Amino acid sequence: MSTRTARAHGDTAGPSRIVIGVTGGIAAYKSAIVARLLMKAGHDVRIVPTASALKMVGESTFAALSGHPIHTTVWDDPEAVEHVRVGVEADLLVIAPATANTIAKLAYGIADNLLTATALVATCPIIIAPAMHTQMWNHPATQANIATLQERGVTVLEPTEGRLTGADSGVGRLPEPEHIVQAALGLLTEQDLDGQRYVISAGGTREPIDPVRFLGNRSTGRFGVALALAAAHRGAVVDLVACNVDEALRPHHPLITIHEAGTALELQEKMLELAPGAQALIMTAAVADFRPAKMTGSKVKKGRKAPDVELVENPDILKGLAADRSHGAFVVGFAAETGDEQGTVLDYGRAKAQAKGADLLIVNRVGETAGFGDVDTTITILDSSGEIRAEHTGTKSQMAGVVIDTIFSVRKGV
Repeated sequence: MSTRTARAHGDTAGPSRIVIGVTGGIAAYKSAIVARLLMKAGHDVRIVPTASALKMVGESTFAALSGHPIHTTVWDDPEAVEHVRVGVEADLLVIAPATANTIAKLAYGIADNLLTATALVATCPIIIAPAMHTQMWNHPATQANIATLQERGVTVLEPTEGRLTGADSGVGRLPEPEHIVQAALGLLTEQDLDGQRYVISAGGTREPIDPVRFLGNRSTGRFGVALALAAAHRGAVVDLVACNVDEALRPHHPLITIHEAGTALELQEKMLELAPGAQALIMTAAVADFRPAKMTGSKVKKGRKAPDVELVENPDILKGLAADRSHGAFVVGFAAETGDEQGTVLDYGRAKAQAKGADLLIVNRVGETAGFGDVDTTITILDSSGEIRAEHTGTKSQMAGVVIDTIFSVRKGV
């Protein structure tokens, strides 16, 4: 079992071809989530389960998810030589979950089903995500097999600790699907940002009125998180300043460090602290324009006279970062616009690009059904003079790749 370099970033041949191998562990259901996330990232996914895996998750589920027929043995379609074709054409093979039994077969080159035969002919990078009982994982045979695969260049995602089957708990739990996908995307991407540091803000600031209420916005932080992952997948060390980003959305990547900020003033402080030495500062977080002049010490009760909330203007963090270039970083801003009778989204974006002075401004069309949350996003990337550098529509993960691409090309003078 040998490996070759994954398709480089920017390959024009289209989406990567990813094979997901599924073995007969209780965590097999999570492979469906892995497949969905990889397909959402724009890749062509083919699922190759073992016969035991199909006792955990039905064949129709895998077929419906991937859009490809499901085979488990080399006899299902012998004239197509399926195990050779699928393995040779793959850009990446991910086996999740990988049972102790399959890991042993991979280590010894046993090819008694379609998945192990595919792995034996695959020349692409391979990731395995083991999942089994703690005793099986700790057994010297399993550890020796893992060491053998690692020596051959296979990437092994260590199992995590947690609830297993029945009442058992310990090391052996399958890593979360998002973790597996992040590792997969990292292997598919050229490490052209290796040695660079990106500081990225995400989410939305909240300005407290009282201990319960605040002034805020609808930003979830999804785009900022997608940008952090896109940069990390390409090798950048990322400082992610999370402004009220839900725990479920936060990335888990070894190159990403998360810093907390709640209000605009806290965000400004954190960005100024992290800016020196960074190659890029990306202000994705939605910053409240105003904050209450003071916060009441207790909750304002309903039924009493409505409070008069005096507002003061928050600092323009993006403009400040663009004006003071002592940090030496490439500055990128975001502008969430809806357009109105006075001007279009692009009109307001161009005016903001010229006023802010950032190297690039990403104009993000937003509204009740656009921009915020898990929906497709339309972006226009402008330079500091308001000229269009790129325009695209797609998922936030796809648009994050476009933004990182554009930053890379502009910095290189392309």
